[in-house]
Amino acid sequence: MRRPSTDLFTGGGDTGRLMAELDWTATPLGPVTGWPQSLRAAVRMVLSSRYPMLLLWGDRFSQLYNDAYSALIGDKHPAALGDDVRVTLAEGWDVLAPLIQQAMATGVASWVPALQLLLERAGYREEAYFSVSHAPARDDEGRTVGVLTVCSEVTQQVVGERRLRLLRDLSVRGDGRTIDVDATCARLIDAIDAHPLDVPFAAIYLRDGTVLRRVAWAGGDPGDATVAEALPEAIELTDPGTAARAWGLPAATEGRPTRVTGVADRLPLPAGPWKDPVDTALALPLPSAAEDQPLGVLLVGVSPSRGLDEAYRSFYQLLAQQVSVALRNAQAYEEERRRAEALAELDRVKTGFFTNVSHEFRTPLTLMLGPLSDALSDAAAPLAPVQRERVETAWRNATRLLTLVNSLLTFSSLEAGRARSDARLVDLATLTTELAGVFRAAVERAGLTLEVDCPPLPRPVTVDPVNWERIVTNLLSNALKYTFIGRIRVGLEADDEEVRLTVTDTGIGIAEQELPKLFERFHRVQGALSRSHEGTGIGLALLHELARLEGGEVRVTSRVGVGSTFTVALPWSAARRTAATGSAANGRGDVARAAVQEAATWLVDPGGGVAEPDPASGSAVDDLTGARILVADDNSDMRTYLSRLLTGQGWRVRVVTDGRQALDAVHRDPPDLVLTDVMMPVLDGFELVRRLRADPATRALPVLVLSARAGGEASVVGLSLGADDYVVKPFAAAELIARIRAAIRRSRATMAPRSDAASARADGIPPAIATTPAAARSAMVTTVTPAPTAVEAATPAPPGHPADSPTRGTVAAAVGDAFAIGAAAPGQDGPAGDVLDVGWTYPSAPTAAAAMRRDVRLALSGLDVDPDVQEDLLLAASEAMNNAVEHAQRPSRPEVRVRLQAGGGLVRISVRDFGTWRDRRPAMDRGRGALLMNAYGDVRLVSTGEGTTVTIEGRLA
Repeated sequence: MRRPSTDLFTGGGDTGRLMAELDWTATPLGPVTGWPQSLRAAVRMVLSSRYPMLLLWGDRFSQLYNDAYSALIGDKHPAALGDDVRVTLAEGWDVLAPLIQQAMATGVASWVPALQLLLERAGYREEAYFSVSHAPARDDEGRTVGVLTVCSEVTQQVVGERRLRLLRDLSVRGDGRTIDVDATCARLIDAIDAHPLDVPFAAIYLRDGTVLRRVAWAGGDPGDATVAEALPEAIELTDPGTAARAWGLPAATEGRPTRVTGVADRLPLPAGPWKDPVDTALALPLPSAAEDQPLGVLLVGVSPSRGLDEAYRSFYQLLAQQVSVALRNAQAYEEERRRAEALAELDRVKTGFFTNVSHEFRTPLTLMLGPLSDALSDAAAPLAPVQRERVETAWRNATRLLTLVNSLLTFSSLEAGRARSDARLVDLATLTTELAGVFRAAVERAGLTLEVDCPPLPRPVTVDPVNWERIVTNLLSNALKYTFIGRIRVGLEADDEEVRLTVTDTGIGIAEQELPKLFERFHRVQGALSRSHEGTGIGLALLHELARLEGGEVRVTSRVGVGSTFTVALPWSAARRTAATGSAANGRGDVARAAVQEAATWLVDPGGGVAEPDPASGSAVDDLTGARILVADDNSDMRTYLSRLLTGQGWRVRVVTDGRQALDAVHRDPPDLVLTDVMMPVLDGFELVRRLRADPATRALPVLVLSARAGGEASVVGLSLGADDYVVKPFAAAELIARIRAAIRRSRATMAPRSDAASARADGIPPAIATTPAAARSAMVTTVTPAPTAVEAATPAPPGHPADSPTRGTVAAAVGDAFAIGAAAPGQDGPAGDVLDVGWTYPSAPTAAAAMRRDVRLALSGLDVDPDVQEDLLLAASEAMNNAVEHAQRPSRPEVRVRLQAGGGLVRISVRDFGTWRDRRPAMDRGRGALLMNAYGDVRLVSTGEGTTVTIEGRLA
C-alpha cells in the first residue's frame, strides 16, 4: 500500500511519477505531508487534466504542472518541478510578471489570447505564442497564495496566419499590372519588407542571358544599405566567383535550392523580435516554364527566432512560387503591352498610309472620271456604240474605285479618331425613305420585295446626313447581296428612349459563332452564299464605327436559313444634339447611287449561251479559229470584257458566274480551255481547278487562273493544284491572248500522239513502248517545241516547218546531244528509265514551265503515280525550269531541255539550260526554289561551261 504522501500524485502520468519521487523537503513547499488541503486539491486537478496547466504556489512561485505543460517547456523539464518560475522562465519573466502579480493582487483572473514569449527550450532564443489564463490560487483560509495558469501554445497558428498575410500581399502586389518587370519586383520586395519577423532580408535576382542581375532587395532599417552592400549586384554565371558561390546563387540558377550558413560573418543584420543576428539564408530558384532554366533566384534570410523546420521551408517554397508567378505574369503583361503598342503603332502607320494613298488616288480618279463623263455626255461628238460600251465600263469601274477610296478614307479617319459628325437637323423618316427608294429597282430586279415602313417621328433628329446615308446604304446593299428569295424590310420607329432603324431580310442568315466577330475589320464569313464575292471586308466595321460616331450602336439577330435583322439604335440624348451651322456637304445620294450601280452588276444574267465570234471583226483565221473558251467570273463587267476580247479572236465563248456553274458547263459541253477567276461565290477558282484535275475526264483540260491575288504564294497555290498558267490582274490583252493560244496548242500537240496510239491499238498493233526493249527505250526522245509566244510569232517559221511542230533539225540536235539521247546526266545511275524515258525541248521563256507541266502530267498519266507525288514533282520541276530560264546568261542555245525517266519505283526529271550561271535578281527571287525542290527528293546540280543540269529524283509513291 502506497504512502498517503505519494497517493496525491497517482494517475498523474510521467510527470506525476517524477513528482512522487521528488524530495519536496528540499523545496520551499516542504514535505508533502505538510501540504494544506487546498494545495493537494489543486495538484490533483492539475495532474488529472489533459490541458496544459501550471500551478505556482507560495512567495517563491514553486512550479507544479502536468504532462501537457511539460511538453511546452521542452528542455526545462523536469528541472522546473518545484523550482521558482522566475528562474525557469527568466527570459520571459518581464512579460509574465505583470499578469501573475495582477492575479495575486486583485484576485481576478486574466486571459491573453496570443501572448508572445521568448523561450530557450530548443537551444536557441525562440519566438513562441501562448493563449494564457492566470487565476488566483487560494489556501485553506481563502488567502491568495499562488496562481493557477491554464495555457495552450498557438505559435504555429499565429506564425501561419502571419505568413499567409505575406503570401496574400504578394498576390495583390504582384498582379502583373505594372509598367514592367522591374516595377513588379519592387512591389514584391515592398510586400516582403513589411514582414521582417518571417523574412529578415530578401533579394530578387533575374537572369539576363549569362548574367544574374539583382533587381530589388529589402532588409534592415530604412535608409540602411547594409544588405545592398553585402549582396552581389550582378553575377556572370559562366564565372560566378567566390562571393556568388558563398550565397548559393549559381546553384540556385541551376534549379537547386541552397542553404547558406555563416551569414552573420558577411551580413551583420539583427532580426526577429529579440534582434538576434541572422545566420542562415536560403537561395531559392524562381521556377519558369522550362524546369532547367529558372527565371532567377530569390535570396531570403531565415529568422534567428524560428527553427528552419518543414513548415518554415514549405513557406519559403510557396513564397518563391508566388514571386515566380507574379514575375511571369508581369513578363507576359509586358510582352502583351509591347505587342499591343507595336500593333497600335503599326495600325497608326497603316491608317496614315491608307489616308495618304486614298488622297493620292483622288487626283487620277478625277482625271479619269471627268473625261469619261465628258465623252459620254458629248452631244457634238457622240461615241460609236462599241466605244460607248467600253467607256461606260471604264466609267462604272472608276466610280466603284472612287467609292472604295471614300470608304477607306472614312474608315481610316474613324480609326485615327479624326472623324467628326457634321450633325444636322433632319427629317429622318423622309431621308430614310428616299435612300431605300434608290434601291427599289435593284431589289425588284432581283425578284425580291422591298417594304419600307418609316412613319414620321415625333420630333426631328440631329444626325449627319452623309453618315446616315452610308449606314442605310451598307445595310441595304448587304441585304440584297445575301438574299435570294423573299423580301427586304426597312423600318423606322421610336419610343421614349431611342430611335431605331431596322433592316430585315429573308436571306441566308449568319451562324451564331460568327456574330461576335461580325463587326471586326476585314472579317468575312467563309463559304457564305452571296451574289458576289467582291468586297473589302470593312463594310460592317465601318457601319459599327459610324453608328458609334453618331452616338448609337448596332445590334444584330440572325438564324441560318431564316434571315437577319440589323438594328441601328440612336438614343434621344444623341439624336437631339446641337446641330452644326454653315452649309452642309454636297453629294447627298451619291453613296447610295454608287452602291446601287455596283449591285446592278451582281444581277446581270450571263444567259448561259455561247457568244459567237463576229464575222465583221476581221480576226485572222488560223488553226485555233472556233476554239471554245469557258469564262468563269462573278464580275459582270469582267465577263463582258473577256467575252468581247476573246470573240474578237474568232473564238466561241461561254460565260458563267461561279465555279459550280463552270463545272456543270464543262461536263455538259467540254471546252478547249477554262479561264477562271479565283474569288467567286459558291465554288472558288482553286476548288474548281482541284475538282477538274481530280476527274479523269477533265484532268487534261487546259485551265488558266485569272486573279487579282498577286504574289508568289498565290501563284504557287494555283499551279500546285494543277493550273496550267496563272495571270494576275491587271493584265495586257495581248499577253492573255498569247497565253491562251499557247495553252490550247500545247494541249492539242500532246493529245495528238495519244490519239495515234489509240488508233494503233484499235487496229491491233500493240503500243511501241510495250515491244521496245529497255535499252532501246532509253534512247527514245520526244522533242516538242510549244507554240510561240507573242514575241516569237514575229519570226516566221521556215516553209514546211510550222511554228507549232518540232523541226527535223531540232530532233537531230536532240538526238545528237548526250543529254537528249538518254545517256545519264553526270552523277546519275540506277533503274530509272526502265518504264518511261521521254524528253522535250522548250524555248527559254517564262511560259516554258506551264508547257513542261502539261507534258509531264500527260506522260505520267499512264503510270500508277500517287497524285500528291505527281503534284510535288511538277512543283519542284517548275522551280527548276524557272531557274533555268532566269539564271541562264548568254545561252548558246535559247532553249531548255527536259528529260523524264521512270522505273524501279523511282522517277527522275532533269532540266538543262545552255547558258553560264548568274545570280537571280532580287525582284525575281521568290526564295522558294531550293526549298520546294529539296522537299520533293534528292536534288543534284552540275554546272559546266556549256550549261547547267538540275536533276530531281524521288519515289513514285
